[in-house]
Amino acid sequence: MPISRILSVALSVFAIDRLLKIWTVEWMDLRNLYVIEVWPPYFTLKMGWNEGINFGLFGSGSDITKYLLIGIGLAISVLLLVWFRKARGFWLQTSVGLVVGGAIGNIVDRLIYGAVVDFINVGCCGINNPYVFNSADVAIFIGVVGLIFLDEKKPGKNKQKA
Repeated sequence: MPISRILSVALSVFAIDRLLKIWTVEWMDLRNLYVIEVWPPYFTLKMGWNEGINFGLFGSGSDITKYLLIGIGLAISVLLLVWFRKARGFWLQTSVGLVVGGAIGNIVDRLIYGAVVDFINVGCCGINNPYVFNSADVAIFIGVVGLIFLDEKKPGKNKQKA
């Protein structure tokens, strides 16, 4: 059943995301340390609280914004599950699961912390990258790329016969 692969990928992404956030924010105490140099300058853990969408856009810190973004995330997740519930093809199912699992991970952050927990910072070659992201964001990005580019339709399937 196609929905079972989607849900198992989503659950796996969600679990990994939660564990990484608990480990980093709580156990490693990044919320108080703010920065942990792991492999400078390439990989650093930096505490970030994203109250908005990408790069903090529309992040007012208000409860209305928080619940609006939770509602949008839930709506997108449900729509994807309904739209692709009969999806065929490993990559298409996996891509949907990645997006849904990542979205739910960020929704749970908003419910627990009031904002999305971002902590991964990458850089190179003397460039000080001010942006942080999380594992749910990575899953969403890869999933969306998969939804756009990895559709496993057979060539010529949708072509009209002349």
